[in-house]
Amino acid sequence: MTIQESITNYKRFTGTATWRVAAALIDCDGVLLDTMKNHTRAWLKLMQKNGIKCSRDEFYLYEGMTGTEIVKKKFKEGAGKVLTDDEARAYYGVKGRYFLELGEPGKVAGIDRVLSTLRDADVQRIVVTGSQQASVLNRIDREFPGLLSTERVTGHDVHHGKPHPEPFLKGVAKAGVPASQCIVIENAPLGVQAAHAAGCFTIAVTTGPVSAKALTRAGADLVFPNMDALADALPEILKGK
Repeated sequence: MTIQESITNYKRFTGTATWRVAAALIDCDGVLLDTMKNHTRAWLKLMQKNGIKCSRDEFYLYEGMTGTEIVKKKFKEGAGKVLTDDEARAYYGVKGRYFLELGEPGKVAGIDRVLSTLRDADVQRIVVTGSQQASVLNRIDREFPGLLSTERVTGHDVHHGKPHPEPFLKGVAKAGVPASQCIVIENAPLGVQAAHAAGCFTIAVTTGPVSAKALTRAGADLVFPNMDALADALPEILKGK
């Protein structure tokens, strides 16, 4: 499907008469920062240390949930334990230490081009992430000076993580424009589901092992094989023609 066909389908589905992109709601892990390979290693280590069987790749499918939600889910499924919020936060802190031990991953290739194009088009750039990890959140300001808006939504700001639409609905509210004027840039099925449910035009990029088909099934309006491909197409997307 072409970009124009995707936009036309979105307008028809949402009842939007015109096309205007005023804000971009942007995920962090796997979109801004190439962190997912280390997140998945840290999650696997935490679970193995606690006798919970799992695979590393399954954590790509949980991407977008808050960290404490993931802890509660896996301990209930794998160990039959129902954790309190304080217990979940403590385990998440351990996972955070394992993550730091793996070193600091770089940016996703091509993301600077995407952000520069959005900035030059006067589109707000708001981070919407399920992360609650200080080491990740603090890096956003260091790595992208002048390329992101000061407003953001993190795992600390929501009651329900992705795939619930709350994170992106809060992002829309911070942007101060209708959802129909917001695009979302995501890389995970749960994030795509959340963005679609919030009513935003949803762009997915395959920066990990999750397939393009899985992202389309989750509700992505467009899927790109990498961030450079999105950067190349972004001017056409912003124009809508």
